Amino acid sequence: MLFSSTTFLFVFLSLVLACYFAVPRFLKNAVLLVFSLVFYAWGEPVYVFLMLGSITVAYLTGLFCDKQKHSGRTALISVIAAVVWNLGLLLFFKYTNFFIENANSLMHMNISPFKDLKLPIGISFYSFQTLSYVIDVYRGGVKSQRNFLNLATYVTLFPQLIAGPIVRYQTIEEQLVNRRESLQQFSRGVKRFAVGLGKKVILANNIGALFSEISAAPQAEMSVCASWLGIIAYTFQIYFDFSGYSDMAIGLGKMFGFDFLENFNYPYISDSITEFWRRWHISLSSWFRDYVYIPLGGNRKGKVRQCVNIMIVWFLTGFWHGANWNFMMWGVYFGIILLCEKLFLLAFLKKLPRIIRHIYALLLIVIGWGIFAFEDTSALLRNLKNMFGLGGLPLWNGGSDKFWLMQNAILFVILIIASLPLFKKLGEVLTVKLPTAYGCVIEPACTAFLLIVSIAYLAGNSFNPFLYFRF
Repeated sequence: MLFSSTTFLFVFLSLVLACYFAVPRFLKNAVLLVFSLVFYAWGEPVYVFLMLGSITVAYLTGLFCDKQKHSGRTALISVIAAVVWNLGLLLFFKYTNFFIENANSLMHMNISPFKDLKLPIGISFYSFQTLSYVIDVYRGGVKSQRNFLNLATYVTLFPQLIAGPIVRYQTIEEQLVNRRESLQQFSRGVKRFAVGLGKKVILANNIGALFSEISAAPQAEMSVCASWLGIIAYTFQIYFDFSGYSDMAIGLGKMFGFDFLENFNYPYISDSITEFWRRWHISLSSWFRDYVYIPLGGNRKGKVRQCVNIMIVWFLTGFWHGANWNFMMWGVYFGIILLCEKLFLLAFLKKLPRIIRHIYALLLIVIGWGIFAFEDTSALLRNLKNMFGLGGLPLWNGGSDKFWLMQNAILFVILIIASLPLFKKLGEVLTVKLPTAYGCVIEPACTAFLLIVSIAYLAGNSFNPFLYFRF
């Protein structure tokens, strides 16, 4: 089920809100769990049992870790069991056919792939959540959850179940039991949800149509400028699509009394790739930092080891995104840039004007999305050649290029403005200067307008899946 669908907005969400606020407090988690399972089963009825199996493993290994914390070896066995379970499932469902196809190609084998093996929706996210829970219990950062229903509610929470943010147990441990809903928090949640819905259906879907059109255009109609225009369109699409989902997830969480951490912080204003990855998909970056980079030694064991650790983390980051070589290339690409920045490039960049640093970062970000966007290797290489003038294309194709630019010029201006923290700063100023008018009139009116326009867009396009659902 999609957040950006009329079924979710007018049926599912209405029902879960009505039931949630109708029952006494001790039943609220049960209501959330039941509806979250229904939400997941809407698209993956069989794989609900797989997710429940992961929750059960996390529950039992967490209890054992807590009970045996004074016996390092037995507690460690529990952690290893959780790692084997979660990573084993992830490797099997997400990468089995990838390994088989590459083994067939490299070793001239003829192993048949699993044709009916479908990737369980959200497995990359809930596997990381259950894994971090067990590791945190082992480290002593949190106590094991003895109430199975509470742990299951944490893992299955439908706002963040499918595509994050990756919510750590320690972030909402207290909220699972002692949260208190309020009208003020609910209204903030509705506003945040409306912003995310607008990002998705008004901005991401529309600019995504341009990327799809350019990607499908025959080579004869392409140019160097068109290739760049397509990837710039995808750069905006993936940001507004994914950050829109995160906004909706955070907003829904607030409606039910939860405070999830931010997942995006205006990443396209960055003036280095290091800064970009502090602002983009924050929950994933921090997960790899805390559960891979630091345990590997981080920067504590010399420069060489630090460089190796960085490349391991970024290869795994790319690998996490999907079973295709382009994702691994994308991870290695950013790993190399981050390595260069850490060793010498950042010191040089700081001497340059901010506008130059910003152009540098945006150029590398767009090229990175040019690698990420194409899972087909031949299409990826062809597009990269086209972008850098190696595909034999003209710099400018007056007909199609002019049409695409003119047709989407206003949309690009809106996308650029929406990528900046201008509206956030304007809201902060109005909150101080005109607190009553802004809080009681301007903000509610803008939220209502955004919802109405978004729903109008949905009426003509009921199926618009999020890009990160496939990860």
